[in-house]
Amino acid sequence: MHPVLRTVLQRIGLGLLTLFLVTIIIFSSLSMLPGGFAEAVLGQSATPETVAAFNHQLGLDRPAFVRYVEWVANASRGDFGDSYAGVDGSIKRSVTDVIAPRLYNTFFLAIMTAVVAVPLSLFLGVVTALHRNSWFDRMINAATLTTIAMPEFFIAYVLIVFFAIKHRWFYSLSTVDPSTPFWEHVYRATLPSLTLMLVIIAYMMRMTRAAIINLLASPYIEMARLKGISPARVILHHALPSAWGPIVTVIAFSLAYLVVGVVVVEVVFVYPGIGQLMVDAVSSRDVPVVQGCTLIFALTYILLNLIADIIGIVTNPRLLHPK
Repeated sequence: MHPVLRTVLQRIGLGLLTLFLVTIIIFSSLSMLPGGFAEAVLGQSATPETVAAFNHQLGLDRPAFVRYVEWVANASRGDFGDSYAGVDGSIKRSVTDVIAPRLYNTFFLAIMTAVVAVPLSLFLGVVTALHRNSWFDRMINAATLTTIAMPEFFIAYVLIVFFAIKHRWFYSLSTVDPSTPFWEHVYRATLPSLTLMLVIIAYMMRMTRAAIINLLASPYIEMARLKGISPARVILHHALPSAWGPIVTVIAFSLAYLVVGVVVVEVVFVYPGIGQLMVDAVSSRDVPVVQGCTLIFALTYILLNLIADIIGIVTNPRLLHPK
C-alpha cells in the first residue's frame, strides 16, 4: 500500500475513534449534571413521585447505556430526538428542525468571515515575510498581537460602541430570521463577522508568516536566491508550496473556530446561530438540543482537522516520493 494512502486511512480511523470518544463524553457529562429537566420544569415544589412520572414519560428512567446506544444510532441518521421544549403541551419539535435554521445562520456568518479573512491573512503573511523587519512588518505584527491579546467579547463591545452607538453605521443587535433578505442578512451580520475577522486574521497571518520565514532558511531556498531569482518568486514558487501543510492546518483550525467558537460572539450580538441556541438550551435544560449542538460542534472540528491532516499528508514530498 502506498504510504500516502496508508497514512490517510490511519488518520480517518483516528478521526472516527475520536468522534466515538467525544460522543461518550458528551452523553455522560450531560447526564451527570446536577438537577434535571423535570426539576427545572416542575419547580422545587414537585414531589419525587411527580418527578419520577415526568422522567418516565420522557424515557429518562431507562439505563444510561440503552439511552446512549439509542442516541448514537439515531444521531448517525441525522435524528437527534425531540426537543424537551414541547413536553409542556406546546407543539413538539424535533431537534433537527430546531437546529437547522440556526446552523444555517452560523454557517452564513462563518462563510462570510472566511471569504474575506482567509485571502487577506495569506496576503498579509506573504507580504510581511517578503518584507521582514520592515516598518510594515512591525506595524502588522503590533496590530495582530494587540488583537490576539484582547478577548472576543471585548473586541465585540468596542465595535458596538464605535460603529453602532457613536456613528450608527450598523445595528448593535444582529437579529435575523428566515424571511430576512440576503443583503440585509449580510448587513446585520457585519459586526459579528468583523469581530471574528480581527481574531482569526491575526492567527492565520502570523502562522503563515512564521511558516514562510522558517522555510526561507532552507538550503534549496538559498540555492534559488544564488541563482538570482527575485524574492517574490522565491516565496510564491518555492517557499509557499512547501508551507501549505502548516498553513492549511492553521486555516482549518480557524474555520473550525468560526463554527465552534462563535458562542461568545453570537451571545454578545444576539445573533440567532447555533451557539446562541446552545446557551438557551443549557439555560432551559433542553438536553437533546444541547447534545445535538455539541455533537455538531465536535463533528465540525474533527472533520476540518482531518481534512487539514490529509492535505498536509498529500502535499508532503517525503510521502509522495518514498525511497
